[in-house]
Amino acid sequence: MNTASTSAPPSPVSASAEEPRWLTDDEQRVWRAYIDASTLLEDHLDRQLQRDAGMPHVYYGLLVKLAESPRRRLRMTELAMYAKITRSRLSHAIARLEKNGWVRREDCPDDKRGQFAVLTDAGMEVLRETAPGHVAAVRQAMFDRLTTEQQKALGEIMRIVAEGLQPSEAGADLPWLR
Repeated sequence: MNTASTSAPPSPVSASAEEPRWLTDDEQRVWRAYIDASTLLEDHLDRQLQRDAGMPHVYYGLLVKLAESPRRRLRMTELAMYAKITRSRLSHAIARLEKNGWVRREDCPDDKRGQFAVLTDAGMEVLRETAPGHVAAVRQAMFDRLTTEQQKALGEIMRIVAEGLQPSEAGADLPWLR
């Protein structure tokens, strides 16, 4: 029996109940390696960005997405979707970025309830200053350790996992819809 967070200890079941599909030993090793690597990678990138720019990794990602957007602006709902975070978490993050002068909010002219997040010149400058160290940290932690074939396989695997976790049907429970 496997006892990872993805499985529960067996409980008495009736004859009609289905037995859980416990992870095999190989699947358990893959799962735990993924959890360890993703946790350590996020911590590594958070520490680098806190040290270099005083912001967590998720805030850096928001600034990058805004920098890549037309006129450096996105509706808040779209930004939450791109960042894969709840609207509440996005609102808190934008408030912190506004306090630093890196982002400002603007009302949406065609939707009185909507708002845009806009990357300021100061926000663009902090990205220019921070990006070289961040890409070096990403490269050192991940890409320099993998062959080209491993990078391609990892990208394909993560795309498949992400697509499977983003159902398109109405009522899907996704962070940016909460």
